[in-house]
Amino acid sequence: MKLRRPALLLLGLFALCASVFAAPTKDRYRIAVVPKGTSHEFWKSVQAGLVKAQREFAEQGTRIDIMWKGPLREDDREQQIQVVENFVARRVDALVLAPLDGRALVPPVELAARAKIPVVLVDSGLESDIPVSSASTDNYNGGVIAARRLAELLGGRGKVILLRVVAGSMGTGLREQGFLDTIAKEFPEMRVLSSDQYGGPTRDTAYRSAQNLVNRYGREVDGVFAANESSCVGMLLALRDAGLAGGRVKLVGFDAATQLVDALRAGDIQGLVVQDPLNMGYLGVKSAVAALRGEPLPKVIDTGSTMVTAENMDAPEVDALLHPPLSEYL
Repeated sequence: MKLRRPALLLLGLFALCASVFAAPTKDRYRIAVVPKGTSHEFWKSVQAGLVKAQREFAEQGTRIDIMWKGPLREDDREQQIQVVENFVARRVDALVLAPLDGRALVPPVELAARAKIPVVLVDSGLESDIPVSSASTDNYNGGVIAARRLAELLGGRGKVILLRVVAGSMGTGLREQGFLDTIAKEFPEMRVLSSDQYGGPTRDTAYRSAQNLVNRYGREVDGVFAANESSCVGMLLALRDAGLAGGRVKLVGFDAATQLVDALRAGDIQGLVVQDPLNMGYLGVKSAVAALRGEPLPKVIDTGSTMVTAENMDAPEVDALLHPPLSEYL
C-alpha cells in the first residue's frame, strides 16, 4: 500500500522522537553526582575530579553530562534522599553517591537499582551490595594511622580525646573506630578521656562541641584526634582560644583544607591524614561509565591516604595532595 506524503511526515516525526528519547549510547551519558555537601573544600576537590574525567571522555568522543547536587548541610539525610530520588525520577544514566548515612540511603539506592541505574559510591560506604563499585579512602586504616601518629607524638602514653563527626556516617565512623581500636590494642598506657562527642556538620557546630570538650578536659588532655575537616577546624579554634595550641595539646586531624594546612605549617596541628578526593571524583565517573558499558569493575577501589607532617609536607608528592589543581578544572 502506498503511503501519502502526510503519513510519511508523521512516521518521520515519530522516528525523530524515538531517537531523542532512546536509551543512552556509548557516545553520551548523563551522570548524577550527589555529595554529602558542597561547602567543604573536600567536595570542591571531588568536583574537580569529575571535570577531569569528563574532559578525558570528551577527548575520546564521549560526552558526559555531570549533574551535581548535594544537601546544604552534611547532616541533612532527608534532603540527600530527596536529591537521589529526584535524579532517579529524571532517569539519569548513572548515579555517583557519597552517602551521608550508611542505612538511610539504602532505600533510594534500591529505587535506583529497580530503575536499572547503576550506583557508584565515593568517600563513604553503604549497608548494601547494590552499588557496583566504591572509590574511597580505607577509612579504618586512616584512623589507625592517626592513632599511631598521636601515640608517636606522646611517647605512647597520655590522655586523649576523640571528636567524632556525625552519627550514621560509615566513612567517618570507620576512622573513629580505627583510632579507638588502635589505641586500645597497641598503646595500653594511653587513655581515651572522651569518645562520644560529635562535632556536627559544620565548622561552627564543631567549634561549639570542641569548646565544651576543652573546657571540660583542657587541664588534663594531652592529645586530640578530630575525624574530618570541619571537626578539626573547630578543635583547632577551641585549642587556640584556650591557649593550648602550638603543641601544648597535640592535634591530629583529617583532610587538607587550606586552614588546616596553614596550621600544620605553623605548628598548631601535628599531623593530618590526607585523602585524595580529586581522584575519588575522577574514579567515580570512570567507574560509572564502565558500569554502563558492561565492563568489569572492582567492588572497592582504595584511593589512598597519607600522614602529612611539618617534616614531609613540602615533598612534591605530598604537596600535590595538599594543593590539588582546582583552578585547572573549576
